[in-house]
Amino acid sequence: MLNNKVEICGVNTSKLPVLKNEEKKALFERILQGDQEARQEYIYSNLRLVLSIIQRFNNRGEYVDDIFQVGCVGLIKAIDNFDITQGVQFSTYAVPMIIGEIRRYLRDNNSIRVSRSLRDTAYKALQVKERIINNTSKEPTMEEIAKELNIAKEEVLFALDSIQDPISLFEPVYHDGGDTIFVMDKVKDEKNTDITWLENLSLSEAIKRLNNREKHILNLRFFEGKTQMEVAEEIGISQAQVSRLEKNALKNMKKYIK
Repeated sequence: MLNNKVEICGVNTSKLPVLKNEEKKALFERILQGDQEARQEYIYSNLRLVLSIIQRFNNRGEYVDDIFQVGCVGLIKAIDNFDITQGVQFSTYAVPMIIGEIRRYLRDNNSIRVSRSLRDTAYKALQVKERIINNTSKEPTMEEIAKELNIAKEEVLFALDSIQDPISLFEPVYHDGGDTIFVMDKVKDEKNTDITWLENLSLSEAIKRLNNREKHILNLRFFEGKTQMEVAEEIGISQAQVSRLEKNALKNMKKYIK
């Protein structure tokens, strides 16, 4: 995709600076004080991150300059919303923001257009599916959804397929200050694959350090395999609060890893 291109959107990529962590931290402190010059320098120093990400979108038929510009929009959003008190690397926070921005651009500019009527059918099918799940706690079949809508099963399948678009598990779907909720947070984990790092820990000792609410949330999330939304509904708080409590609980457990 890049074809060894050195200049993108007027930027000579071979001369992009590489800053040390201390330099980046000092720049961000200036940004927080309203220093626009520091903000521009921070953006420029992170363009290599955008370049590395757009490599993933080869063979999409899009101009590299366009994808690069969209990635820069994601980078700027990440800088404007980054919370240094969360104790994570900026790149860890910025990557899903940049990827999400590019994916939205590609979806919005997809040459394959889905008709309004087909989309309406798909969204009605999703509403029926959600209603049946809420009423029966069971995933409905295509036949059941089609019967509710009084249309053919094939029409339901075709409509739902038309609105599908692969996304990264790390694409952000909600952002509340420093609490970003990613797609993976909304996906039920049947095999607990997102906590494999816990397998070799002394769980009993670490869990003892948590309060009852944190223990309950981790049990629902990682042992019963419920989504954050399901946990939020069960204990009567928001999904953002569940996300915050979950992250804090895991962070506290790491302190007592043997």
